[in-house]
Amino acid sequence: MLTDVLAPPATAAWRAGDPPGRRRWLDLRGPLPLQAGGALPGARLAYETWGSLNPKRDNAILVLHALTGDSHVSGAGGPGHPTAGWWDGLVGPGRAVDTNHWFVVAPNALGGCQGSTGPASVAPDGKPWGSRFPFLTLNDLARAENDLADHLGVDAWAAVIGGSLGGMRALEWALCQPDRVRALLLLACTAASSAEQIGWCSAQVRAIEADPNWRGGDYHHALPGHGPHAGLGLARRIAHLTYRSPAELNGRFGRIPQPGENPWQGGRYSIESYLDHQAAKLVRRFDAGSYVTLTKAMADYDAGRGRGGVTAALASVRARTLVAGVAGDRLFPLAQQQELADGIPDAGPPRVLGSPYGHDGFLLETGQLGPIVGELLSR
Repeated sequence: MLTDVLAPPATAAWRAGDPPGRRRWLDLRGPLPLQAGGALPGARLAYETWGSLNPKRDNAILVLHALTGDSHVSGAGGPGHPTAGWWDGLVGPGRAVDTNHWFVVAPNALGGCQGSTGPASVAPDGKPWGSRFPFLTLNDLARAENDLADHLGVDAWAAVIGGSLGGMRALEWALCQPDRVRALLLLACTAASSAEQIGWCSAQVRAIEADPNWRGGDYHHALPGHGPHAGLGLARRIAHLTYRSPAELNGRFGRIPQPGENPWQGGRYSIESYLDHQAAKLVRRFDAGSYVTLTKAMADYDAGRGRGGVTAALASVRARTLVAGVAGDRLFPLAQQQELADGIPDAGPPRVLGSPYGHDGFLLETGQLGPIVGELLSR
């Protein structure tokens, strides 16, 4: 395997000494007690903000990213941020979430790899956490972010907004911190992972763990080209097929071979080349350990755990809520958003984004999403 400058690093996690970009950091007040037992010491959260908190402290919006997202919701790419903001069409001056009016806060999830404490981070003993990093639940992530609200002087969020894993995190915020969430947008997500979703997650985790360069999770010292890139890339290929719709994939690629390649002679179809491209991009911006940590947290999610079941949990939501889904989403199908809307008091019917893309429509269809966000905020 290549070990020169062209090879991906063992981990693409942000590390001390890398350009900080717009990130700021908060050290949690003490060891974070974990829902699965034990505690995580020395944890910190990376976050970004846009706009200003007003004197009444009632204009703050918390935006929560999906599985491989980060804190860079809005703005250009550049040093510290290899890509532009992942919701740049939705958040910013004059946009649906207008940062001339709203104070927008976006943390990198605990367990992630873009500045917050995760498996690639240095543990208190000076070595990477690696295989020692504990199991996290979405409840743990929300409670860690509670410290961030305190730090920023936000008594209650005017709204908490998230899609996919970020939507599940938003729901958990409304359940475990009900006095701090006034409005809620749950987008392309579920109240509890289904058997199929757990299965998709399991296949991705197993792909990473089967890579010999995974080394049980202790690979962060490896030379470029010797990290678990094959496993992480395979996990991304599996995931990406769930992010896009069959109609889009058939329309874009069909059975067409990749130009210049013959599948009968070891070449690829165009769809294979596309998935290879998606895999290659991810291994240069993400960490395999964080992918495993957050994927397991997503598979584990059950809003009804310890709350008398999903029905009772949803009925307890006090925040003004809108639910939205994406037509053709095969990862989080619309029936799951219907369950959310039916169970949360006064949520009304779920809004549906029409999109050829499937699940990824929650990121791409900002033109349709803008009025839904506007409806939530105008209330």
